Amino acid sequence: MRQRPYRDLSRVDGHSGALRGVSQINLTLSRRLAAALGGAVAALAIAGSASAEVTIQFQFQDRDVARMVSLGGSCSRCELSGRDLTGAAFTGASFLNATLVGANLRGAELVGSNFSGSDFSRADLSGAEMVGANFTGSNFSSANLTGVEAMGASLMRARLASANLTGAELNGANLNGAVLTSASLRGVEANGTTLANVSARSANFNGAELAASNLSNGDFRNVDFRGAILNGARLTGGQFSGANFTDVEFNRTDIRGANLVGARGLSQEQIGRACGDASTRLPSGLTARTCRGVTLRIVPPAPPAPPVPPRSRNFIIASGN
Repeated sequence: MRQRPYRDLSRVDGHSGALRGVSQINLTLSRRLAAALGGAVAALAIAGSASAEVTIQFQFQDRDVARMVSLGGSCSRCELSGRDLTGAAFTGASFLNATLVGANLRGAELVGSNFSGSDFSRADLSGAEMVGANFTGSNFSSANLTGVEAMGASLMRARLASANLTGAELNGANLNGAVLTSASLRGVEANGTTLANVSARSANFNGAELAASNLSNGDFRNVDFRGAILNGARLTGGQFSGANFTDVEFNRTDIRGANLVGARGLSQEQIGRACGDASTRLPSGLTARTCRGVTLRIVPPAPPAPPVPPRSRNFIIASGN
């Protein structure tokens, strides 16, 4: 898991039990005394006339300050709309039905957490790590998800209309029944991903990697697939009228029962590499072949295990009586 600077949010109103601020301090020897005195003075200033207890622990390391905020535990229906949660870590947390409308979650870590039914509409999650997290039924409408790492995440029935997922890593993710209308998935890595029963009309999959993914029974009308890789993918029963398949790779793609009438950019060379049957509907002049003795099996990659917490942590704790 990559490290990045984090913002201290341990004082978010109303949820102090669920939000835990952690500050790890790595300073060179020449700066330690000044840092300790500065931290003590700051804590006393916050406490005012009341007494304050300050505990400071140091660890001898070469690097400069690295700050981390960990938001754990359980917080159902948390109201975090508009909050600055840049780089926050939600590892293994449970935030069911939380509201994070317009929140800033750039670079946040949501690994293995449960955000089912939560509202991330218009939120900025660019560069966030969402590996193995549960977002079933969540709302990401018009959210910024560029470059997110969501390998093995559950996004079943998630609403992603007009969301920006450019460059996202969705290998092995489950988006069964998701709404992707007008969403941008340019250059996504979605190999072995479940995209069955989705509503993706007018979405952009330009340059996407969709090898061995399941697109069965989905609505992909007017989708831009130019330059995409669909090798071994399953398109059975899908609707692709008006979709653009220019330069798309169709090696062993299962198009049985798919409706490709009105699709653009298709050539006989492409269709000749796919696997169809009598129920495949194609543009005029194109003919699908029947693949015998070939079974297309989609086996999504297993998500990596959640990171192991460090054995020891360094804290700065200030409390007033």
